[in-house]
Amino acid sequence: MVTLYTLTTTAQNKMRTVEELINKTDPGWILVAEWIKSAKNKVEILPVDTTTARDALHKTQVTTRSPMGAIIYMTGGLLIDDGWIRILGSGSSKINRRLPDWNKGKSFKEFGESPPFLLIADDAIGGFYLLNGGGLGTDLGKVYYFSPDNLEYEPLGLTYTEFLHFCFDNDLDKFYEGSRWTNWRNEVSNLNGEEVFNFFPPLWAEEGKDVNKNSRKIISIEEQYHLNLDMRRQLGLER
Repeated sequence: MVTLYTLTTTAQNKMRTVEELINKTDPGWILVAEWIKSAKNKVEILPVDTTTARDALHKTQVTTRSPMGAIIYMTGGLLIDDGWIRILGSGSSKINRRLPDWNKGKSFKEFGESPPFLLIADDAIGGFYLLNGGGLGTDLGKVYYFSPDNLEYEPLGLTYTEFLHFCFDNDLDKFYEGSRWTNWRNEVSNLNGEEVFNFFPPLWAEEGKDVNKNSRKIISIEEQYHLNLDMRRQLGLER
């Protein structure tokens, strides 16, 4: 059972300037762009606004030498498999969320704190990918999946870079086996990055295990995130 540490455990750090975070000699985007070019799964690079990207990079406090910093600085985000997975960047019309602003109030209170986790991506069925900053377990820097089918934080054993390769090249049909309904691609491709499908019965319920029999409606991802947390507490999974 995983319990998130409270936000009071975070510490305020001196924030580096944008100029200090931009790596011009060894930018990580060169590698990320190569991975995308050779990806087995469909990857859509969302357009970036330079001013917004600089602000998002500064708030996140990661360098552009890292894949995360490169994605924040060079993209508005990435859509994987016709939008089934949304990797957060500096925001765009299709994903109107910036990674640091989306995390504020969820994983930290103020920019510059060392968060116990970071929400780095999510999917169309209300699952969330988190990068462990120490609040999820001892495997610092590894990615967890907050799964909608059991409301548990499942350790994937992947670094952020390995998570990108998972999104680009992994068999997503196999990973999401049982969670993709007939003709899901058409519906998901028309979904906004601020929305997810909410199911009834819920995917975590015994009655909701056959996704093709569930009813579904579109709700905001903000609402779904808090629904997941509230239900996790109601089920006694949070201690």
